[in-house]
Amino acid sequence: MTRRTGSFTRAAASPAGQGQVALGFGPHLIRITAADTGGALGLFEAHIPPGGGPPLHIHEREDELLQVVAGRFGFWCGEDYVEMDAGGCIALPRGIAHRFQNVGETDGTLLCTVTPGGFEAFFGAVGAAGEARALEIAEQFGVRFILG
Repeated sequence: MTRRTGSFTRAAASPAGQGQVALGFGPHLIRITAADTGGALGLFEAHIPPGGGPPLHIHEREDELLQVVAGRFGFWCGEDYVEMDAGGCIALPRGIAHRFQNVGETDGTLLCTVTPGGFEAFFGAVGAAGEARALEIAEQFGVRFILG
């Protein structure tokens, strides 16, 4: 279980369009990191082309809150499926297999909050090491992909 590594006693701000670009599995804009919040949460934008999205996977360490900023997305979580347009949001619990996909015809954007923070660093780690090492890196972040 990930625990807070420090105090979170000041605002962690991320002005529009600012953050650190991470290129693992496409462009992600890391807006707020675990280091910014004493480990409490991380926040990033995922830019996803039509048909794109991760395979079925399980997070062992964090819960996720995803808000559709642009486009239309389908979300699978356990036995549930829902589609949402911009403005919709969904909370996904740790330990439950889930995935999402851009089911629209245009590029889409998700704003993703993870709590506790830390997973937001996954995309930079994959970008630096290469996607061929993604499964190994995922294991280090407490994520298991369910392939096949």
